[in-house]
Amino acid sequence: MSPRSPSVNEELRRRSRERLLQATVELVEERGFDGTTLADIADRAGAARGLVSYYFPGKRPMFQSAVHRLMHRTLQAALEREPRTDDGRELLARAIDAVLGLTVDHPVVMRAHMAGILQAEGFVQCPEQQRLAELLRETMVRYGSADVDNDYPLLRALMMGAVFAILLPGAAMPLASLRDELFHRFGLDPAYAAPPGGEPARRSLR
Repeated sequence: MSPRSPSVNEELRRRSRERLLQATVELVEERGFDGTTLADIADRAGAARGLVSYYFPGKRPMFQSAVHRLMHRTLQAALEREPRTDDGRELLARAIDAVLGLTVDHPVVMRAHMAGILQAEGFVQCPEQQRLAELLRETMVRYGSADVDNDYPLLRALMMGAVFAILLPGAAMPLASLRDELFHRFGLDPAYAAPPGGEPARRSLR
């Protein structure tokens, strides 16, 4: 039997890593971060326990990579959904709704993620985080930002703050109000995109 080519081995490694990241999101959604072990993740992914350590230095970095993967895939799907558009303002509106919508669809995961990035290690610099950053930065370019180096970090910080405010136990703010503030900040028509949670879109700026 001929040995596998480097390209085949690389594809197998990519698929194994993808399965681990998907299993991580599923299990944290079901059991919470503290209730999920690396062994659980390996079992769900159908992978050897040692493979987890091969790809990731620990559970927290692995979880951050898994959430950043979820975020960039959700964001990319929103930006590319039909009907396609080249309108930079609509694309930014889609991006905001996609990120805020994750708080509706994955509240347990997003709360654990926000808690993790506020710890000392902060963001994990991984391919998934870099892809998310590329998509958000490119969205700001298409929006027409004249100062992307400042506007992209501002967009990221404002969206993170909104997600945190939505998920804050006991003092959560309404998603619709935070969406309105973000749209107002960037001069976006609230009728753009699709508000998370099925709320009706309003038709004019405040």
